Amino acid sequence: MPKKKKSATKWFEPGRYTGWSKDDSQATRRRTILKSRRGNYLKCARALQALANVTTDSETARKAHSDALYFYRMHEKTGK
Repeated sequence: MPKKKKSATKWFEPGRYTGWSKDDSQATRRRTILKSRRGNYLKCARALQALANVTTDSETARKAHSDALYFYRMHEKTGK
């Protein structure tokens, strides 16, 4: 009997749509995700870091990580 192929399991659940796109400018990316997370810097940072950790596209990972660091710094500054 031939062995069954295992299907890939999807384990990352992004939660909700952010509107973030690597093709947008830096300001647009940050404004968009900040609006989707209702102005909470920590939530933005965590969502982008999760994206950076699971993506296989190096450009997306680099930009998402960069934006996540920005939002972590903003959270430290403002406490939001």
